[in-house]
Amino acid sequence: MTVPAEPRVEELLARLTLPQKVRLLTGADFWSLHAEPAVGLRTVVVSDGPSGVRGAEWDERDPSLNLPSATALAATWDTDLAYRYGVAAAHEARRKGVDVVLGPTINLHRSPLGGRHFEAYSEDPLLTGELAEAFVRGCQDNGVGACPKHYVANDFETERFSASVEVGEQALHEVYLAPFERAVTGGRAWTVMSAYNAVGGTTMTEHPLLNEPLKGSWGFDGVVISDWTAVRSLASAAAAQDLVMPGPEGPWGDALVDAVESGDVPLDAVDDKVRRILLLAARVGALEGVDAGSHGAVVGSAPAAEGARRPTDDADIALAREVETRGIVLVRNDGILPLLGGAAPAPTSVAVLGQSALRPRTQGGGSATVVPVGTVSPLDGLRAAFPDATVTHATGALVHDGVLPFPLDEIRDPRTGEPGIRVRFLDAEGGVLLEEVRRATDLMWLGNAPVGHDFDAETDWTPTESGPVELGWAVLGRTALAVDGETVLDEELAVAPEDFGAALMAPPSVAARVEVEAGRTYRLRWTHPMTGIPSMPDGSDLPGVLGFTAGWRPVVDRPDDLIAEAVEAARAADVAVVVVGTNEKVESEGFDRTHLSLPGRQDDLVAAVAAANPRTVVVVNSGSPVVMPWRDDVAAVLLTWFGGQEYGHALADVLTGAAEPGGRLPTTWPATQEDVPVLDVTPRDGVVRYDEGVHLGHRAWLRAGVAPAYPFGFGLGYTTWSYDDVQVGTDPAGDRWVTVTVTNTGDRRGREVVQVYLSRPGSAVERPVRWLAGWTVVSADAGAQATADVRVRPRAFEHWDTDVHGWSTEPGEFTVEVARHAGTTDLTTTVEV
Repeated sequence: MTVPAEPRVEELLARLTLPQKVRLLTGADFWSLHAEPAVGLRTVVVSDGPSGVRGAEWDERDPSLNLPSATALAATWDTDLAYRYGVAAAHEARRKGVDVVLGPTINLHRSPLGGRHFEAYSEDPLLTGELAEAFVRGCQDNGVGACPKHYVANDFETERFSASVEVGEQALHEVYLAPFERAVTGGRAWTVMSAYNAVGGTTMTEHPLLNEPLKGSWGFDGVVISDWTAVRSLASAAAAQDLVMPGPEGPWGDALVDAVESGDVPLDAVDDKVRRILLLAARVGALEGVDAGSHGAVVGSAPAAEGARRPTDDADIALAREVETRGIVLVRNDGILPLLGGAAPAPTSVAVLGQSALRPRTQGGGSATVVPVGTVSPLDGLRAAFPDATVTHATGALVHDGVLPFPLDEIRDPRTGEPGIRVRFLDAEGGVLLEEVRRATDLMWLGNAPVGHDFDAETDWTPTESGPVELGWAVLGRTALAVDGETVLDEELAVAPEDFGAALMAPPSVAARVEVEAGRTYRLRWTHPMTGIPSMPDGSDLPGVLGFTAGWRPVVDRPDDLIAEAVEAARAADVAVVVVGTNEKVESEGFDRTHLSLPGRQDDLVAAVAAANPRTVVVVNSGSPVVMPWRDDVAAVLLTWFGGQEYGHALADVLTGAAEPGGRLPTTWPATQEDVPVLDVTPRDGVVRYDEGVHLGHRAWLRAGVAPAYPFGFGLGYTTWSYDDVQVGTDPAGDRWVTVTVTNTGDRRGREVVQVYLSRPGSAVERPVRWLAGWTVVSADAGAQATADVRVRPRAFEHWDTDVHGWSTEPGEFTVEVARHAGTTDLTTTVEV
C-alpha cells in the first residue's frame, strides 16, 4: 500500500537510487539511522525510553531522568499524568540528542511471572491503550517520535526469540491488538516496534498483521522498527517490516538490492518503506527544508543533538515524584496511616528496616534501564520527613544476591586519585583502543565498546568497615580479580544460548571472600578477555556490547542475626517501616520469573518485626505482584512499584499524609501463586498457547471464581466515599456517558477512581463475566459531592466476529456496573444497544 506524504517527500524519494534507498532500511549503527546528504537527511537517533531516555550511550557521566516504572504510572489511572510523562520523555530525548523514544511498552500482564511485567502498564487492554495513547501524544506533541512495542503478543520472555504464540482470532483483536490500535488510531504513533516472537507460526517481522490491521484499517503511516536483531531473513523485506535494527549489518543490504533488480521483491515495497522513513525524519525535524505539516508536530526543528548535555528540567524531576506519589497503592490500613495528622500522635522514633530501604529498586532490569544522577532511598525520604524523630535502620534480610557496585566515595583512580575506576579496552598486541575513568562500577556499553581482545579495570578501594567481604564481578566469560597483585578469583561465567541476550545486560556474578581492614586502601584489578563469548540464539551477535560490574557483597554467615537486629530496632521504635522488594535478577528483560515469592528471608523478616511491633507498616518495592503471606498481620501495606529516582520522597509524602495514596491496582495481586488462573509463560515445543482467550487478568479471576488478595482496580485512601447515583446518556458522536455522583464521606480531601464495567448475561458471544469500559478520576473536599463523567466508547459494546472477521455489535441490553474495583459493584443500570 502507499502512504499519503507531503509532495516534497515524494520528490526526495524520486531522487534516490535503489542502493541509496536500501541503505536507509538498515540502521547505521546500534542506535542511529543512516543520513543521506543528497536529500538533506540527517541521522535519526533512537533510544530505549519506556521509563527514562538513556540516549545513545549508557553512561553515568551523562545521567538520565529515572521515571517510575510503567506499573506505577498505570496505577495512577490518570491519562493526563500519562501525557505529562510522555512530555517529560520528549524533554529528555531532546536533551540527549534522541529523535525517537522506544516506548511505551504496551504488552499485557498476561501472567505475573512475565519478566517485563514492570515495564508494561496493565493486565487490561483498555487501561493499557488509553495510557499508551496519552504517552504517545505527550511525546509527539513535543517533536519526538514514540514507538509502542512489542507488536504483538510478546507477553513473555522465555524463548522470546523463537517461540510462537497460538491465540484465537477474537482474543487477538479484542485483547492483544487493542492497546496498539488505541496508540495508533488515537495517539497517531509515528513508529511501532515489531516483536521477536511469532504468532501462528510466522515471525512478527514477516507477519501479515503488519499490513492488516496496522497499515490497513488502522491507517498507520509510520515506520515499523524491528526489535534488535529480530529481522533474520530477506523474506521480511517483502512484508510490511520497514527498518532493520541494529546496523550496519543485516539480512537486507545488497541481497535486497539484488532481489529488487531480479523482481523477487517489488520496488514499490522498498519505496513504501523509504517514504515512511522520510516522513518520520520530517516529523522529528531531520529532513532539511521539509514541513511535516499535518503529519507531525515539528516544523523545521533543530537537530536533537543541539540540546544535549543540559541538566534534566526541575519540573520533570518533580513529575517523577508526583507520578510515584499518585501511583502508590494502599491495600491495608488499620488506621495507623497517615503517620502525621492522623488519629495517633506523631512518632518520635521510626525503625526503617530492610535492604531495600537503603538500596531500593527504582527501575527494572534490561534495556529499559537508565543511569540517574542519584536516587532518594526510603531511608533518605523518611529522615527528611521526620527531622525531629529518631530514624534508625537495620538490614534485616538481603534482597540482592549478586554483587553490588562500589560506592563512589570508596574508590579512586589509581593514576589521578580522583573518584572512580579506570577501564581499558586493548587490542591483541596490548595497545589501548579506549581508556576511560568512570564514576561507577556497574558499566554497560551497547554498540560502542571497541571490538578487541581484552578488557581490564583497576581502582583503589578504601573500605569503611573491617571484616570479611566478598569481592567479585558480573560479566559473561572468563575474568580474574587480583587484590594488591594477588589473584583471589579466576572463573568463567556462562549461560545457556537462549539466555545470552538477557545476560549481556544482567550477567551472572561470582565473588570470593576477602578479609579487609577499614581505612586501608586496596588495589583491585579485573582482567577480562573478550574472546570466546557465545552468540545470540539465532546465531547473530551484538558487536560492541559489554555489561560489566565490578562489585562486592556482604558476608552473612548467620541470616537470623540480621533479622534479630531488625526486631530489636522495631521493638524500640514507635513505628516500624519494613521495605521489602525484588531486584533486577527477579524482574528484568530477557527472562521470566520462576515464582512470586520475595527473594531471601524477607517474609521471615516481616513476620518477626510484626510480632515485635504491632505498628508495622510494610512497603513493597516491586514492579509486579508478589505473594504476601503476612499481609493480614501488619498494620498497613503499601504497594509502591519501582518508584523512580524520587522514590524516597514520594513514599514519605504518602506515609506522612502530605499526599493521598491515590493509586489503584492496574493488575490483580494474588493471595497465593497457585490461585493465579493464567500463570504459565513457558513455551512447550516452541509454542505458547493463549488458551484462556479473552479471559485475561481480572476477567480470568472472575471466571475462575477465586478471590485474589487484591483485585484489579483496588486501592484505599485516607478518606471514604459513597456512590450515590448513576445516569447514562449518549452524545452526538455515539459515545455513552455514564454520570456518577459520589460523596467524600471522610474528614479530608481525597481522590477516587470511578470505574465502569459492562456485562452481558446470556450473551450468544464468548464474553468475559464483566469487562472494563471506562473510568475517570475525581477529587473532592471532605463532605463534598463530585460528579464523575465516564466516557464509554461504542467499541466497549462490540465484539470481534470471527465469521465476518470484523467488529460486530450484539443487539440487546447491556448491564452497566459502577464499581470501586473489579471485585465489587456499587451502582447498576442498563443500556440498550
